[in-house]
Amino acid sequence: MKLRACTYYSLFILVISALVACENDLRDVEEISSKKTSVPVDKSSGVEIIYSDSTKVKAKLITPELLYFKVNNPYYEMKKGVTIIFYNAALQENSRVVADYGLRRENEKRVELRRNVVATNEKNETFKSDELIWDENTKRFTSSKMVSITSQGNTIYGTSFWANENFTYYEISQSTGDITLPEDEGF
Repeated sequence: MKLRACTYYSLFILVISALVACENDLRDVEEISSKKTSVPVDKSSGVEIIYSDSTKVKAKLITPELLYFKVNNPYYEMKKGVTIIFYNAALQENSRVVADYGLRRENEKRVELRRNVVATNEKNETFKSDELIWDENTKRFTSSKMVSITSQGNTIYGTSFWANENFTYYEISQSTGDITLPEDEGF
């Protein structure tokens, strides 16, 4: 009987100790969460941005919502999707990229597109991936994720790739797929 009472008493002390320890942790959590930091953000809706070089229009970015974060390394975020249209010298569309999410790092001049990224060029080739990075300085697209490229009913797959900004030239790493060539283009 003494052993049972001693066991209950020890269990009671252990439970009380645990509860007291949890209360201290909860107070610490509440104190930390009350110290909120604010980040200055500009929010715009129905946005169209024109990119030009030497007064010549090169591209247009369209997004339903644009968030601009004014931090040490400022960036734009497009959580509701983005479309980028590239133009040739005659201002005709020569390629288009659509993604569910976009991020533009202002200082690096780099656009990161993620989730359901689809790009098309003037040859009706379609590029699909979950990631596409556009470097505005080198005017190149790159991806380190799986990519598929469909052209004239043929689809090839690769582990990564890069392309020029209008997708007329591209290279794919570790490509696979079945390709049907016309007889005059065969081996």
